[in-house]
Amino acid sequence: MKRVVVVHGPNLNLLGKREPHIYGTRSLDDLNQTVRDKAGNLGLEVNVFQSNHEGEIIDFLQKEAPGSAGIVINPGALSHYSLALYDCLQALALPVVEVHLSNIHAREEFRSKSVTARAARGVITGLGFAGYELALEFLAKQE
Repeated sequence: MKRVVVVHGPNLNLLGKREPHIYGTRSLDDLNQTVRDKAGNLGLEVNVFQSNHEGEIIDFLQKEAPGSAGIVINPGALSHYSLALYDCLQALALPVVEVHLSNIHAREEFRSKSVTARAARGVITGLGFAGYELALEFLAKQE
């Protein structure tokens, strides 16, 4: 069975509470259930992780991502400045799909640039939970 790692970055633990007019009212637990359900339907094993700390995310990826079919990552604010996370994703040499719940291009100017996106096969932005489902569908089809 193919395994995929799913990483939620800083502040995603606040889903359902943080700016519900942007991120909606569903929680991180709801998102993780959506991810697990979709992964199961696709025949994927999924390893889900959330941290507010850049180093913990990098440590998790370096330990858990090798041997997986790919990575779904929502780096949150780290996407705008974390060269360390970019370097980690590049070094792992796996298919990466970057996901953002909101449309980062329709928000503040600083959010429209993602340094981590350069390490990704693709970026899905603005589709809410469905973005994660689409990312899993893409990775399930990779050889």
